[in-house]
Amino acid sequence: MSSVNRVVILGAESSGKSILAEALAAHYQTLWVPEYLREFVEQNQRVPKAEEQILIARTQVQRETELLKQAKQWLFCDTGPIMTAIYSRHYFGEPDAELAELELSHQYDFCIVTAPDFPWQPDGLQRESAYVRDRVHQEVLDVLDEREIPFLLVEGSNHSRLEQVQFALSFLLS
Repeated sequence: MSSVNRVVILGAESSGKSILAEALAAHYQTLWVPEYLREFVEQNQRVPKAEEQILIARTQVQRETELLKQAKQWLFCDTGPIMTAIYSRHYFGEPDAELAELELSHQYDFCIVTAPDFPWQPDGLQRESAYVRDRVHQEVLDVLDEREIPFLLVEGSNHSRLEQVQFALSFLLS
């Protein structure tokens, strides 16, 4: 079995994570893991409660594990447990112990953060405001810096972001 590098794409709401994950998977002819939270909100017609945050994170990780077996060289993950925990802290205070453990234990080979430099778009129940987006973006940067997790901050157009990531990933393989 060949080794597959898991790449997580983190960022606040309406910052282009899904678009980038899908574009990277298409470019590298591999798979991407869509954000389960979006599916949860659509199915339940509401945002998750505090006690459901662990379900969101566990399901996301489970889907990563399933797709990892079929991916070729790269698996692009549209979010990870760290984002679920950041949003849990933002909305509910500290996450439960199981989510906190999953957040700390689940590792990726490379981390990308999407800048909130696209116009903010409301998306029904899941998105709150440009103000919250900017606050959460700063929380993401603070957590990564605090934990000394290296990351690539991508900015600009979708095409520019794709090029920035391609350039960075070329160094991972060399």
